[in-house]
Amino acid sequence: MADENDSSDKTQDPTQKRLTDAQERGDVVKSQEINTWFMIAGGTLVLSNFSGSVGSGIMMPLRNLIANSWMIHADGASLLGLAQSLGYVVMAALGVPFLMLALAAIAGNMVQHQLVWSAESLKPKFSKVSPAAGAKRLFGKQAAANFAKGLFKLIALGAVMTAILWPERHRLEAIVRFDPAAVLGATTSMVVHLMGAVVAMLAVVAIADYLFQYRQWYERQKMSLQEIKEEYKQSEGDPHIKGKLRQLRQARMKKRMMAAVPKASVIITNPTHYAVALSYERGMSAPICVAKGIDAIALKIREIAGQHDIPIVENVPLARALYATVEIDDEIPVEHYHAVAEIIGYVMGLKRGVFSRKA
Repeated sequence: MADENDSSDKTQDPTQKRLTDAQERGDVVKSQEINTWFMIAGGTLVLSNFSGSVGSGIMMPLRNLIANSWMIHADGASLLGLAQSLGYVVMAALGVPFLMLALAAIAGNMVQHQLVWSAESLKPKFSKVSPAAGAKRLFGKQAAANFAKGLFKLIALGAVMTAILWPERHRLEAIVRFDPAAVLGATTSMVVHLMGAVVAMLAVVAIADYLFQYRQWYERQKMSLQEIKEEYKQSEGDPHIKGKLRQLRQARMKKRMMAAVPKASVIITNPTHYAVALSYERGMSAPICVAKGIDAIALKIREIAGQHDIPIVENVPLARALYATVEIDDEIPVEHYHAVAEIIGYVMGLKRGVFSRKA
């Protein structure tokens, strides 16, 4: 019951990470019908293109062997050498066809999924020996699909063989009277024709089975909302931890800003909700924002500025504009040069007046 509930909760499409993890542990889409189709297609190709060369490659050495059998020594060393030479002949004749069949088997897997090296399938699993899991495999969707697939292939194969062989029935009856050399050619042509039709029929079965297997695999990868949240936490980090880190960064930035306020040349306010501290020295291309804030932070900036005799200038539109467009430690935008230059000039004029009076 717990497994059923877990499966019913998995209603969300899998994430790309979930699909990638499944492929890395060897859980991939695999249709045995695709492999079967490639093997039969490869066998048909081999039979139609290499049957003559294979037959000649084996027949000629055997014919020579029989013709010169009286010359063969019956001792152990001679028989061993004869067996080796015959083995080389067979390997040379069948080497290319076997290589093509091996490539067909590999291609049947490669077209379905990328090459995966995983030992996950070798690990012991309780589900493989569980009676409940076994019953599910016997009476589940996969078993029903396999039964329907096998029944369809049986009916379709019978129909294909009947359609091809029935018109040739008179020829098949007369084949027993053919010359032995002609029998091979006639049967080979008929078998290639039959296998070609079988390959075409199995192509439909293979495509349908692959789509079914892909759908089953995709359904297995579906996730519950809790699994998606857990994956997000693992990939992006716990939101609570990220919130605390954000608070720490903001606290450090605030502390750094407040330490930079005494170095400011002027504080521009609106007058209470916004405060932007600018620093400017001769030789600088433009004033730099060393601190900014709203409400409580703006009030703290004004307080520190008052403690260090930093001039405070009220300019509502300029304070709002600077707060929105300039970041800490950045130069002010070009469009505010003129307005800020007037304020800086005014502040520097005040400082010169104070210094002259003191002198």
